[in-house]
Amino acid sequence: MHDVVIVGCGPTGLMLAGELRLAGVDAVVLERRASQELAGSRGGGIHSRTIELLDQRGIADRFLAAGKTVQTASFGNTQLDLGGLPTRHPYTLALFQNHIEQLLLEWVQGLGVEIRRGVEVTGVSPDDDGAEVQLAGSGPVRGRYVVGTDGGRSVVRRSAGIPMVGPDATRSSLIAEVKVAGEPGQQGKVDARGIHGLYPMGGGMVRVVVTEASLGPATEPTLADLREALTEVFGTDFGVHSPTWLSRFTDATRQAGAYRKGRVLLAGDAAHVHSPTGGLGIGLGLQDAVNLGWKLGHVVRGVSSEDLLDTYHAERHPAGERALKYTMAQSLFQKADPRQEALRDLLGEVLSVDGAGTPIAALITGLDVAYHPGPGHPLLGRRMPDLDLATAAGPATVYSLLHSARPLLLEVGGPALEPGSWAGRVVHTRATYDAAWQLPVLGAVAAPTAVLVRPDGYVAWVGQGSADGLTEALPKWFGPAGP
Repeated sequence: MHDVVIVGCGPTGLMLAGELRLAGVDAVVLERRASQELAGSRGGGIHSRTIELLDQRGIADRFLAAGKTVQTASFGNTQLDLGGLPTRHPYTLALFQNHIEQLLLEWVQGLGVEIRRGVEVTGVSPDDDGAEVQLAGSGPVRGRYVVGTDGGRSVVRRSAGIPMVGPDATRSSLIAEVKVAGEPGQQGKVDARGIHGLYPMGGGMVRVVVTEASLGPATEPTLADLREALTEVFGTDFGVHSPTWLSRFTDATRQAGAYRKGRVLLAGDAAHVHSPTGGLGIGLGLQDAVNLGWKLGHVVRGVSSEDLLDTYHAERHPAGERALKYTMAQSLFQKADPRQEALRDLLGEVLSVDGAGTPIAALITGLDVAYHPGPGHPLLGRRMPDLDLATAAGPATVYSLLHSARPLLLEVGGPALEPGSWAGRVVHTRATYDAAWQLPVLGAVAAPTAVLVRPDGYVAWVGQGSADGLTEALPKWFGPAGP
């Protein structure tokens, strides 16, 4: 029996597998595809907080080298400047999903993660001690826990009986990568039915997005469907042929009622589906994985009780819900409608005021996520800034101290602290840092004398000249005192 069975080898499943491996857990990934190859390049792009998570594991440079950084995001027609956000990565990284998956695959292979390919999961049967994963054409695989990272039509979610809640689709679009007759230049159009465009990719291939006249069926579209939709919008089908990828997506927005049901957990698109507007999907899944990985690792290894897993839903469900509200709001502006255009233009006037767009920019980039901040120092529950530190071993950044995915007790002044019985679980570092502490949206905050940072980079405790509260925070997040 495996500690954890992960169903699905997309970005979320790969990230979770890497996190569990770093946590010392025996995890196996089950994937229906025979290889990591995707039909088409799929979605593209990750935002600041997701890049920071990769930086926390020491692999961000691989992704930055493969993609292109863009320092703006948008809401309606208003361009939001990301350059002023207090992060080492104040930009969006344009990088298609096929490249993201390959880079994550190289990382997890280097960690020794087991991936079983050509495996179709047909159902999951949980019990008190674990869960049995049924496979087509072979015997089951058993794990103490099962995590569904198997997409919007998740077999794991349906098998566990977890409902998806949210508004149904109002319109659908076709997306394809095809060859065309000749070499049409980039074209875009917005009309009463939606957004349409052709984007040359080189080598005679063109990416096509076209909104359908009416909501399409929940079946795979055909090349004839694409030709018909293009002709209706542009008056020509551009001679499209030889598709390498053809799919249909909608603006349906739904979220799992629970991210955990006993021994079954959900992450990524298995937990939330939404319009691709804004490019939040891949990042949301990776953030789910990094939040869940260390917690599941602690529970499997007996370091923490199962209560720790309840914080996964408590933290990630609200974060996902907030992101889904953005995709719904943004999708309103993706068709020509006088009333919606009036609202968009008024919002543009508001967002053009100095600083007014910062909260939306922080939402899009994921930098505003706060887990149960409550009373106390503003850092509590928020992502730890990646400070440039001076340590006895030389210069270091905060995120470089998180590469091992272990908790970090960082002292930057004040009385000396001792992690006590947690010393074997926590990276304990004393450093100096004399610059300002800046948080997204909130701005400058009072400098603490110490912080306890979770493996996912969020602050679990803040010291303000004393150790008050540290002995409560350590067992809350990292289990009771060890021997």
